[in-house]
Amino acid sequence: MGASAATLAQLPGTSPPPAPRGLPSLGDAGAMTALEERKLGDAIIRELYRDPDYIDDPIVGEYVDVIWRRLLAGARTRGELPAELDERYAWQVLLGRDRSINAFALPGGYFGLHLGLVGAVATRDELASVLAHEMSHITQRHIPRLLGQQSRQAPWMIAAMVLGAIAASKNPQAGAALAVGGQAAVIQQQLNFSRDMEREADRIGYGIMTQAGYAPQGFVGMFEKLQAASRINDNGDWPYLRSHPLTTQRIADMQQRQQGLVRPDAPAAPHAPAASAPTPGASPELPETVVRASRPAPAPDLEALLIAARARVLGRPGVDVLRAWAGEHAQPGFGAQPLPRRAAALYAAALAEAQLRDLPKAEALAAQLATLVAGDVPAARQARLLQAELALQAGQPARALQLLPAAPRPSAADARGQAGRAVLLLRAQAQTQSGQAAQAAGALQTWVSDHPADAGAWQALATAHAAQGQTLRALRAEGEVPMAHMDYAGAVDRWRAAQDFSRQSPGSAADQIEANIVDTRLRAAQEALRQQRLEEAKRR
Repeated sequence: MGASAATLAQLPGTSPPPAPRGLPSLGDAGAMTALEERKLGDAIIRELYRDPDYIDDPIVGEYVDVIWRRLLAGARTRGELPAELDERYAWQVLLGRDRSINAFALPGGYFGLHLGLVGAVATRDELASVLAHEMSHITQRHIPRLLGQQSRQAPWMIAAMVLGAIAASKNPQAGAALAVGGQAAVIQQQLNFSRDMEREADRIGYGIMTQAGYAPQGFVGMFEKLQAASRINDNGDWPYLRSHPLTTQRIADMQQRQQGLVRPDAPAAPHAPAASAPTPGASPELPETVVRASRPAPAPDLEALLIAARARVLGRPGVDVLRAWAGEHAQPGFGAQPLPRRAAALYAAALAEAQLRDLPKAEALAAQLATLVAGDVPAARQARLLQAELALQAGQPARALQLLPAAPRPSAADARGQAGRAVLLLRAQAQTQSGQAAQAAGALQTWVSDHPADAGAWQALATAHAAQGQTLRALRAEGEVPMAHMDYAGAVDRWRAAQDFSRQSPGSAADQIEANIVDTRLRAAQEALRQQRLEEAKRR
């Protein structure tokens, strides 16, 4: 499975298109219920949490989640998100450290997004085009339709097939090893979306993006990248081009939507005209009409460029590449480069120097970046977050706190999202290191009350409790970390340790309350583990 960026959004200042009424769909989702699909997704995601490529980066994660939540709100407003799916599905995006340009939808409302794709986009609109397209595959229940082809297979067998397809998108040999019976290529073909599904996801995703307020230039920019990649021999860096082929029919259809030649919510034409060939002087990657549609270019999205630079560095490109990025700012003519280019290069250089263990250089470069982007509020915030992150690595928690304002509590509408999470976790780390663990614990406790499945926040809370000598509370929080990742055996282990500590060291009334919570959570984990083992027994 992979992402194609075949979605558009409205132009700034224009009204969103009306919600669709009575549009045709591609048929029902077969016999799989929403609850069954969610359980299948849980089984798959449990394995992905164990993948060494899985990464919980608060800065990139928050940036992606803010886009994601806006798209979800747009889908609800347009009536594209049925109440049952909204309630039962996870609607969660997992980041992967893989450098390939890929994103994929999974059963039950889970989504995978590789850092390679985040690092390849230039605006949040381009990233939104990918996410909206993948979201539409879920809201239209394309995955159950595909899995209906495997209706005679047991659910665990289907989960293994999906995991094999994901592995094959990163490493074909690994995929062949994971896929049952060594049929990775066959499975991948069976899990590819049809052209009709692609066009439907294009159309629905276009409406969702428009409703969320994202600009159609993002769609055009992503199509430029896809089209350029499709003209080059695929070396594996763009795996979704194999499962989501970019056809001239799709380009022409979306091109017409952007130009207002068809209603934004109209079905895709089954035989859209092929795009015209480029003329001399036009971009070799796209038909001339698409190039014209992408002009004039939108204002640079500095924050998106900084996040893309971060994603590229976190993708572990290798020491030689890190050194090249770290030295780019010193190349002749760097100062004459456009500001967006210099800002992205300085961010990459600062983070690369930190990866290379030269923190003084990293901090100096981050300071240059902060000065350069001071006039752009979102980019300036990202520069401060980077400075605070580097200060913590350098053992300067007080300096980090100076750079990090107190994170406001999210509104009720944002309570499920990650807005403010990066500041929260960085502040908590700085407070814990500077003898203010009680303040850190208070803020984190409030957060996990709204975000009980946030493993990273639970781990930070455990550290804050341990710094205060509150061992029972630390053990309880440690148990929530594997529980959030559906590692029930790991949760049982930590909570049994908490029970043993409570029996040996009876404490205050507050500790007794905490012990009661541990008992309740342990029973829940034991029951979940029992159900998991029953499912595993059925496979034998």
